[in-house]
Amino acid sequence: MVTYAKDEMVGITELGKSLGSYLDKVTSNMFHKIAIIRRNKPEAVIIPIEEYELLQSVYDRLEQKEIEALLSSMSAEDKEVSKSKTINFDL
Repeated sequence: MVTYAKDEMVGITELGKSLGSYLDKVTSNMFHKIAIIRRNKPEAVIIPIEEYELLQSVYDRLEQKEIEALLSSMSAEDKEVSKSKTINFDL
């Protein structure tokens, strides 16, 4: 579980009043993260865009590895069926 220092937490009302100031604190590396508190619990976190992009990249790579592992564990018969089978979704 992630922990937050007292000065890394801000209520949603206060954030609305001083968003620019909190963004400056994160982008200047004064704070690594800012937790947004609503109803006395963390709801979201503000982090620098570079960190978000890095996390997203790692997540995408992990997801790709999981797909590759799943495909490599399929039998030849399952792979053949998956090539020819069509699935329709109604949205």
